[in-house]
Amino acid sequence: MELPIDHFHLLGVSATTDSETVLRTLQQRLDRAPDQGFTIDTLQARAELLQASAELLSDEDRRQSYERELTAIADTGEGSIAALEIPPSREVGGLLLLMEAGQAQEAFEAASRGLQPPQAPALGSSREADLTLLAGLACQAAAADFRNQRRYEAAARTLQQGLQLLQRMGQLPDQRRQLERELKLLLPYRVLDLISRDLSALSARQEGIRLLEQLVLQRGGLEGELDPDFPQTEFQPFFKQIRLFLTVQEQVDLFSRWAEAGSATADFLASFALTAAGFVQRKPERIQAGFQRLQAGGQPGMEVFLACQQLLLGQVEQAQTLFDAGADEALRQWAHEQSDDPLARLCAYCRDWLSREVLPGFRDIDADADLEAWFADRDVQAYVEQQDRIRGRLSSSAGPEPAPAAADTPQELPAWPDFSLEPPAADLDTTAADADEDDDLWDGPQWRLPNLQLPAMPALADLPRWTLPAAGGAVLVIALGGWLLLRPRTEPAQPIPVQPAEQAQPPAAPPTPPAPVAPSFPLTAADPSETQLQELLEAWLEAKATVLAGGRAPLPLSDLARSSQVALLQRQEQANRSAGATETVKASVESFSVSERSPNRIAAQVTLRYSDERRSSSGAVLSQTPSTSLTNTYVFARDGERWLLAAFKPG
Repeated sequence: MELPIDHFHLLGVSATTDSETVLRTLQQRLDRAPDQGFTIDTLQARAELLQASAELLSDEDRRQSYERELTAIADTGEGSIAALEIPPSREVGGLLLLMEAGQAQEAFEAASRGLQPPQAPALGSSREADLTLLAGLACQAAAADFRNQRRYEAAARTLQQGLQLLQRMGQLPDQRRQLERELKLLLPYRVLDLISRDLSALSARQEGIRLLEQLVLQRGGLEGELDPDFPQTEFQPFFKQIRLFLTVQEQVDLFSRWAEAGSATADFLASFALTAAGFVQRKPERIQAGFQRLQAGGQPGMEVFLACQQLLLGQVEQAQTLFDAGADEALRQWAHEQSDDPLARLCAYCRDWLSREVLPGFRDIDADADLEAWFADRDVQAYVEQQDRIRGRLSSSAGPEPAPAAADTPQELPAWPDFSLEPPAADLDTTAADADEDDDLWDGPQWRLPNLQLPAMPALADLPRWTLPAAGGAVLVIALGGWLLLRPRTEPAQPIPVQPAEQAQPPAAPPTPPAPVAPSFPLTAADPSETQLQELLEAWLEAKATVLAGGRAPLPLSDLARSSQVALLQRQEQANRSAGATETVKASVESFSVSERSPNRIAAQVTLRYSDERRSSSGAVLSQTPSTSLTNTYVFARDGERWLLAAFKPG
């Protein structure tokens, strides 16, 4: 066999080492033979190979000739490397030296091949035992090399391969347990390695999220302490880093699942993720979902957070009541320093809350807490007015609403829940530069595990001190609260008086329902809804069926799909026309669910009812697919201002 190494590296000397040093190094290597349990035959083969290298390198003529050979190999420029030819009897000894020279991965791969048929040694032989031991040691050393290079997933794959090999051989139980432990300890690093990759690396990121859920499960949840190798003091800073690489939707999905499993911390974080998503996407219904989740959690001290969510939903009176009930003395004092107007004080706190605690920590969010833009958004105004109308109808049917009971004493707002994930805020007297001091533990793709306890969320007294411009309270009320306070209120509908029977008019004809609004293409919404995406897909399927049937597409194909999909359709239609065939396709969407979403890419799981039939010019059936249910993944991409169908993957 050939070893991918030269005599210098095999012996462990440099190309400038003199003959005397070569012989001294040989003696040191012979005196330090490995003691992991290799047989005498393997250790003897190792010694013979070392002696052969030392003899060549200490002989001036042979060494010069060998160095010329190495130079010639390097000058070929074809990526060739030097190799040593060794007899089969010295194979294991050579692989042992290869591992000692720092080429553990090559040694592991060669040992694994040596244990596979047809090269597999006889069962129970010393060669089988030595190769198995070498494979286990080389696997462990190769994984350590990958770990030092911060290639954590490569290290995990190597450990998994080594475990599978040792389990198949049924040997070295202690070595297997060591590999299993190293694989377990590697799990947090693998998660960080995979999740920190680019958003386009979908499969790697999905695997990272799966491993994250496995990690949390084996700990017993976010608050769990079932893993002594990964205590809470180390898990908290790790999880803080992980959140930075998760999108807002990934956090909503993860925290919602963990909340359903009974995690109060996950319930709290899911509420904040929903609030962030709703604020950035201008979707008040998501903030409403976050409010309901936080309210249903029943955790004490959430009043001021609930007040901010209600303010964003346009429920000003309820928000002010909650804020007054939950604010402690320090927060009350801070709020009074911002403005004399209660609404301005609430807006000031809400903006600060969004900036410090809600919007940071998501990979795909980089937004300012602009309340003016929020309340000026038409979708937000429409949602708030709709909720006003609903509450108006409910109040008119249920009678006057009882006044809320006044709180006996202001409740002190407790600190952040025990699972603290955010850095402490600056003290009231610190400068802006001090408040922005970086405490990030992230350094490239490496995760460090310091033995530190993250501080709990700062008390509200530690909020940064800042003031509004002159007359800021009045300006803030007009700019941010004016629409909320002055928007038209829906009065309860007055009952229509019933006319006497003799004056009753014949019933009027029912009003003609408005014609449905046809979807417009191309789709240019910045954040299209599932309905809009489904309409785009249905328009494409209809156009595709029309073209294959020999007709003219009702819409420009370039407004529905990317050029690659249009080209595929045109080639299919051309093939039918060349063969004199016609094709009838029926496809209808039965279910449509968005599974992945980013600013420029959306993937959806779609169930279709599909059938097709292809006939010749004489009417004979050439091929046919009976009506069946298909589940495909469709990918939509944003090209400039347009959303187009980009690809699909059959289920």
